[in-house]
Amino acid sequence: NLNTASKEELMSVKGIGEAKAQAIIEYRSNKPFQSVSELGNVKGFGKKTLEKLKGEFIVEESLPAKESKKTKESKE
Repeated sequence: NLNTASKEELMSVKGIGEAKAQAIIEYRSNKPFQSVSELGNVKGFGKKTLEKLKGEFIVEESLPAKESKKTKESKE
């Protein structure tokens, strides 16, 4: 989940390094993701990168930290 995944979870996705993971976290701190396509608004994510990675992520409403750990998704 783009809105709740930790930096380490984001980095576990092929093609996401430390800089891109941090950029995702910074983006969502200002405005939670409403859709995976919003990755195109994040620094470092162009059309090609978005096309390759869009199937790796989901977007759900942000949950409190306790709940998000209990309901771990198979995709970050």
